[in-house]
Amino acid sequence: MTLSTVPVIFDLDGTLVDPAGGITGGISAALTQLGIRVPAPALLDAMIGPKLSDSLLNIAGVPPEQLAEVVRIYRAYYLETGIAQSRLYPGIRELVEGYAASGRPIAVATQKPEGLAKIVLEHHGISGSFRFIRGSAADEAAGATAPLGKTEIVAAALSDLRTQHAVMVGDRAQDVAGAMANGLDCIGVSWGFAPDGELHEAGAVAIVDSTRGLAVAIDNMDAVRTAAMSEVHDDGIV
Repeated sequence: MTLSTVPVIFDLDGTLVDPAGGITGGISAALTQLGIRVPAPALLDAMIGPKLSDSLLNIAGVPPEQLAEVVRIYRAYYLETGIAQSRLYPGIRELVEGYAASGRPIAVATQKPEGLAKIVLEHHGISGSFRFIRGSAADEAAGATAPLGKTEIVAAALSDLRTQHAVMVGDRAQDVAGAMANGLDCIGVSWGFAPDGELHEAGAVAIVDSTRGLAVAIDNMDAVRTAAMSEVHDDGIV
């Protein structure tokens, strides 16, 4: 029997792409330029994944009146320097290109601004593998109109895919929370930026250590979906 392929929604930073200092370096540069204390390295790493404006306010302690300027300086640094520092995690290119070639619907849902996410994926040559790329609004500063959180971004990707049956793949608790809020399971990847125990405590259905392990976990979900559809068919429910 042919397996029913589950659509997959991927997070970006820490899941598909290793920022390799591009994000933390940009944050440090922006804070230093404005005379704001730079957090310790562990706290800088904790800022990768969540909404940037929230991290700047709550982790870096940026005064609200300086938030827009910090974001502006950071974005300029990231475009000029940070993207070039990033790299795909081992096996990611082969995984997403293989899914695209096989016809599996895949999308990206990230709290990075949507236009910037597309630039990053284009830089790495894999943007064409994704049917849809969803992200936050261009203005991440506090007070931006209708700010999007992970839940809304995942919901937008689901709407694009025209399905309510998909799996999320991410590296932080907010990926799990965004998936669960939309009725989805989330597979956590250990190569990202979550502290020990975060993904398990958040409710990830599986935590994998390699792209091979990720492919196996997704194949297992295919098998479960096929079995469920077969059971419905056998019961005469169509």
